[in-house]
Amino acid sequence: MSKRTKIVAGGAVAGVFLLWLLPFWAALLVLVGVPVGAYLLLDPSQRRRLKRVTRKELGR
Repeated sequence: MSKRTKIVAGGAVAGVFLLWLLPFWAALLVLVGVPVGAYLLLDPSQRRRLKRVTRKELGR
């Protein structure tokens, strides 16, 4: 299993677990808010690098 597949599977398990524990809106807030918050904490140079890598992978 690739690293990306493991991350996606872990996210799916975390999402199901959060939906079981929390109301839908709170689970959605956590699942969307954590990655957005992490992105906003990056330096501008790190954001540019992340965008460049993502665009390069899309061209495969």
